[in-house]
Amino acid sequence: MNTDFPQRNLTRDPMSGRTLFNTGMTGVAFLCGALALLPLLAVLSYVIIQGFSSLNLSIFTELPPAPLRKGGGFGNAILGTLLMVGIGALISIPLGVIAAIYLTEFSSGKLARWIRFATNVLSGVPSIIAGVFAYGIVVLTLVKLNLGSYSALGGGFALAILMLPIIVRTTDEALQLVSQDLRQASVGLGATNFQTVTQVVLPAALPAIVTGSTLAIARAAGETAPLLFTALFSPFWPDGLFKPTASLAVLVYNFAISPFKNWQSLAWAASLILVLMVLITSIIARWATRQKV
Repeated sequence: MNTDFPQRNLTRDPMSGRTLFNTGMTGVAFLCGALALLPLLAVLSYVIIQGFSSLNLSIFTELPPAPLRKGGGFGNAILGTLLMVGIGALISIPLGVIAAIYLTEFSSGKLARWIRFATNVLSGVPSIIAGVFAYGIVVLTLVKLNLGSYSALGGGFALAILMLPIIVRTTDEALQLVSQDLRQASVGLGATNFQTVTQVVLPAALPAIVTGSTLAIARAAGETAPLLFTALFSPFWPDGLFKPTASLAVLVYNFAISPFKNWQSLAWAASLILVLMVLITSIIARWATRQKV
């Protein structure tokens, strides 16, 4: 046997140039990751510190107090936020999912590209523009019909505009990731296109669709500008879809800039509740993606 081959040591030399460069780049990447998390941690910690001291049971069950008056809460704003986000979800989720199904399963290539381009443009439209549009479509229409003006319906419509492109894009991408073999196998077994989509493709893409929907809901829950044009604000409990309705985001805006300490304290508490609502929806989205269909 030839034993003239040079013997090489496979142990990594900690002082070699390659090892030092790899260690340095790993440290730089870790530092950049820490710096990216720093703003999030700073915001969360500050909101928790300022808002937790103001939390109590009454904020969930009582109405906003008068200036300089102790106590009170913002139960109406929590209920109004859930109401308007629910209206937005009822409008945008069915439309978004059906639109994505049409794009992926039934549309032609050129038409699909134009629709996707329009969806991308809509996702980049500032939220205040969506509020102005909803004001012109819903609020002014209600005024002409003598049904009211600012309302929860207008706020939900504005939020639906913001949620729709997110749902369309995420659902479209989820449906495209479903293997063509599943579609061909379903058709080969005699299923119609409708049966293939509803019983094979949609269940396979359901976790990603739920993720996109919950992320859209999380974004809509924190919007302020569209609601200033459509729902405005109310110090009372919501009592109809055609009347001004309170929301957490607008309450934070109104109370945070006020000179009254009790209102500022409630603004911090509302900020914490709003952050927790967004966090919970994000956790639901992460949980949904881990589930197996």
